[in-house]
Amino acid sequence: MAVALPAQVTVFERGWLSSNNVLLTSGRETVLVDTGYCTHAAQTEALVRDALAGRMLDRIINTHLHSDHCGGNAQLQTAYPEVRISIAQSQLDDVRAWNADALTFEATGQQCPRFVAHDAVRPGDVVEMGELAWSVVGGAGHDPHELLLFEPQHRILISADALWQHGYGVVFPELEGEPGFADVAATLDRIEGLAPRVVIPGHGAAFIDVEEALARARHRLVQQRDDPRSHAWHALKVLLKFKLLEQRRIERTSLLEWATAMPYARALGTRHFSQEPLKALMLRAVGSLLKSGAARQLDDWIEDAG
Repeated sequence: MAVALPAQVTVFERGWLSSNNVLLTSGRETVLVDTGYCTHAAQTEALVRDALAGRMLDRIINTHLHSDHCGGNAQLQTAYPEVRISIAQSQLDDVRAWNADALTFEATGQQCPRFVAHDAVRPGDVVEMGELAWSVVGGAGHDPHELLLFEPQHRILISADALWQHGYGVVFPELEGEPGFADVAATLDRIEGLAPRVVIPGHGAAFIDVEEALARARHRLVQQRDDPRSHAWHALKVLLKFKLLEQRRIERTSLLEWATAMPYARALGTRHFSQEPLKALMLRAVGSLLKSGAARQLDDWIEDAG
């Protein structure tokens, strides 16, 4: 069922390789929230151009800098040279220096073409988008720098990966050996306090069953907090699935070589699966994707199965 939104708010619902994009238009300024993954950047540009119908794109705001949310920044910056890119204050220096380690693109084995960030937003700010005033809300948990955007008049929340209709994104600090589950809980409480009527998530359709979504997310959080190893296992499969979404098909040997070289995979293997050789662990994870139907094997190739 389609969710009613103000006319100046357009949601491009994307597949799981790319985050959703939210285009907000007004007489003054056009703003795009998040830009998808780099291999979908041409599609992102086409969607934006079609919706703007000759107008310029004035501003991009990234909820956070995972590659599926900011991978289209560079192409849109080329297409719209005057566009202003705004990111979290806490990552502005890392982007300006293009600190690949801090930005985690290499750690996840993913791509993001370099872009220029012009300014920053931070929790507590109010930004005008689509002739509406949006409050910037801290959304740490999935990513310590994540920002949410809440519009109180229509009670619309752009939740990025802090809340989906059926869960939330992998808790990346936990993959790095840092606490993250408590931040997830705090962010879910913060969302509940906002009492949004509509949630536009980073992935999946916009939804209105917010209380049910929060209950599902909290149930998942309890499970992962009580069994961090299960979260690590889930994260390994998510990272493999993302690679398959990106490549569509990849030779089995090449996939395993990529996976065993990925810094996050090595760290998770050491921290949670130290009794199992990393290659065997990755073979088991690929096998799990095949068994679940998330991937399929044809001769020596592993293919994404949608």
